[in-house]
Amino acid sequence: AMERLKSSNSEPVLSTEFQDESLLSIMLESIVEEHSIIERTAGPPQFTSRDEIECTVTDSQKRSLVLLQSSMELHAVMLQGGSEDRKVHLNMSTYAHPTPIAETRPVALGIKGTNLYLSCHKDDDKPALHLEEVTDKNSLSRISAESDMVRFLFYKRDTGVSISTLMSVRYP
Repeated sequence: AMERLKSSNSEPVLSTEFQDESLLSIMLESIVEEHSIIERTAGPPQFTSRDEIECTVTDSQKRSLVLLQSSMELHAVMLQGGSEDRKVHLNMSTYAHPTPIAETRPVALGIKGTNLYLSCHKDDDKPALHLEEVTDKNSLSRISAESDMVRFLFYKRDTGVSISTLMSVRYP
């Protein structure tokens, strides 16, 4: 900046009409650089995957989820002693919410060791749970709030030490 000030046209400085405004003009022309800032409008809000934990699900009647391979369905059944190995273990991926809702956390639920995930679709105008295969798990790492992939997200609300409820993000 000093070199640019020295090399600038200094004849007005020697004149008797030199004023503070002249010095300020010289300094601004020599020192201040102009920067352009381009503002981009933000895209639709996104749910961003944070971490994944293993869990199991039981309902209020202590029924556990089991997978019927033949029909690719989950059933809630009362497991008898010695049949704990049939219980489905889920990988629960937690997400950062673009606009957080108090006491809830967005999650995706996948069956451990598979590419199967719980999703929520409308069947005859009624929301229903489905089991869907996801071939590209990376597609679940960032989910736009306006995309069809929201069908895989559920709001998890903890209401006790080990009691949680799940509610579809798409169909609350």
